[in-house]
Amino acid sequence: MKFQDQFMWGTASAAYQVEGAYAEDGKGLNVWDAYTQESGHVAHGENGNVACDHYHRFREDVQTMREMGVKNYRLSISWPRVIPNGTGEVNRKGLQFYSDLVDELLANGIEPLVTLFHWDYPYALHKRGGWLNPAASDWFAEYAKVVVDALSDRVQYWMTLNEPQVFVGCGYAIGKFAPFQTLPVRDLAQISHNVLLSHGKAVKVIREHAKKKPIVGFAFCTPCWTPENDSPEAVEEARRKSFSISRGRLCFDAAWWADPIVLGDYPKEAYEVLGDDMPQIAPGDLECISQPIDFYGVNIYESKANENPDGYAENAYLGCARTQMGWPVTPEALYWGPKFLYERYRKPILITENGMASHDWVQLDGKVHDPQRIDYMKRYLRELYRATQDGIDVMGYMYWSVMDNFEWADGYDKRFGLVHVDYCTQKRTIKDSGYFYRDVIRTNGEAIFSDTWEG
Repeated sequence: MKFQDQFMWGTASAAYQVEGAYAEDGKGLNVWDAYTQESGHVAHGENGNVACDHYHRFREDVQTMREMGVKNYRLSISWPRVIPNGTGEVNRKGLQFYSDLVDELLANGIEPLVTLFHWDYPYALHKRGGWLNPAASDWFAEYAKVVVDALSDRVQYWMTLNEPQVFVGCGYAIGKFAPFQTLPVRDLAQISHNVLLSHGKAVKVIREHAKKKPIVGFAFCTPCWTPENDSPEAVEEARRKSFSISRGRLCFDAAWWADPIVLGDYPKEAYEVLGDDMPQIAPGDLECISQPIDFYGVNIYESKANENPDGYAENAYLGCARTQMGWPVTPEALYWGPKFLYERYRKPILITENGMASHDWVQLDGKVHDPQRIDYMKRYLRELYRATQDGIDVMGYMYWSVMDNFEWADGYDKRFGLVHVDYCTQKRTIKDSGYFYRDVIRTNGEAIFSDTWEG
């Protein structure tokens, strides 16, 4: 009852959510730096100016990971920390921070997995049209080369983009995340195409310039519908929904993003749904976008469902278990999500994020007891194990997140971490779930099959 040998156990974070030091050592502003200064965007008017102060405390944080037995750490690079204006002059102090972080991880036996972009777009480039600018993909390729040149002698695992479904969908379609815009479908389609070109050009840069043989993918999320029952008809309906294309939800559709990369073209349904609003596709674009990748990284938290304004969504019911985010607890998503993705794209699956926000605090005994999170991890990881037993090639699992952090528009109320952060003092406390995860890693997953855990 263990995962396969060499299964990758790790945790994850994102630069803007943990680093702080938003204007130190030559760093430029990103869109979150700029727009969280305006009122009305983030709970309590909060921002990531200090966050977890990881920029100054990374050595302590790496030691905490080591104490939890973490073997892999998925981090992201802040583009404007490395190139303050997004293009042009490189900030050597910012680049040195990531070099030092990589060295510290390796010295403690932790493999770094680097994500080039996790939503903190340079504000200077945003003012020049951002992702809508035809030069956007060249800007990203230039940035990718700077990072690859600096880190690829020690970093082997690379992800280009984190959740374009969210940073495009929530940032430019519904206006929930920075830069808080609501653009027409035609612009959203073109932004998507420019983002995909950015991915393709970055993959090409990594392959051509990496000093260590690179292992390259991305970290997308997927709208995974789960079957109502085990009948073939229900399974096929869930599969169809998981890869369908809709004009109103275009940016959030998995196939809209993954098909061009892995299958070499947008879904036929997209051409039919969008018509004249399809992006401008120049000769060679699709060949660039479909640069070969080594794995399909995916963030999965819950099964998706059609909403019901007068009742419950399809994945919910009266009194169902929910996380602090309000998301239904649906462990089967970690079975069906990898299964559907692997069967369609035939790429090894890396769970790049999975976890839950819970109501955590340091209790009177000085510890953080979070039994709900332990139960959540057991349920979801058992489903992931079931997927591996059914022949799905799963590379590993990165718990989100290593520590409590800035949760975008929700500010600091939502706590996903295995490590509790007191934001007033920056004190770290490993939660019970962090110690449980240590046992999961130590036993290569065997600990998830115990119904009790005493710590």
